[in-house]
Amino acid sequence: MSEESMIRLDTQPEAVDKAYAKSLYELADEHGGRELLEELSGEFDELIELLRSYPRFEEFVASRIIGADRKQKSLEKVFRGRISDLILNLALLMNRKGRLDRLGRVGMAYQQFVQEQFGRVEVDVWTKFAIPEDQEEWLRNRLRDVLKREPVIHKHPDSSMLGGMKLRVGDVLLDASYDSRLRKMREMLKTEGAVQMRERASRAFEGKMTE
Repeated sequence: MSEESMIRLDTQPEAVDKAYAKSLYELADEHGGRELLEELSGEFDELIELLRSYPRFEEFVASRIIGADRKQKSLEKVFRGRISDLILNLALLMNRKGRLDRLGRVGMAYQQFVQEQFGRVEVDVWTKFAIPEDQEEWLRNRLRDVLKREPVIHKHPDSSMLGGMKLRVGDVLLDASYDSRLRKMREMLKTEGAVQMRERASRAFEGKMTE
């Protein structure tokens, strides 16, 4: 499958995703209030995890070869009675419009609406290794103090990282990984002499390695 046709859950929702999400949010709020809003948010958690974890399902949703009729039958068979009618009907509508590949990002946009409404904020955290509980609690408290909202932390292990941490709060990416520092060092090598580079690199790593 080409890169263009794959679902991009690592990108932020766009205007069309937010439009679908807002319509769903307003329907859920009208018919069930906070309880239903939270219920649908939980269902989207499971759906997004399904897209991340099962490539064949992701390929099916994103496929431009499989026709809309076949996709509709499969969606009905797999999800009818297992997820809310509101989300299933949304998926069927998006399928008819040729936008089923955006379902995951619509889910992300919907969750952002819910979090904003109830004073929460989604935070994605990438680390090489799992975060110990005490460090996660420290991070949660720091984010709460800075953002003035309750952080909902999503942890993503990334074995390709050298160390450190990357955070994404909304559409803002904060890169504090060692990979980022090494890239900056390479840029320094291009523009500064070796002595100045060693001095600056030493200062940078002395501060970070003792954290």
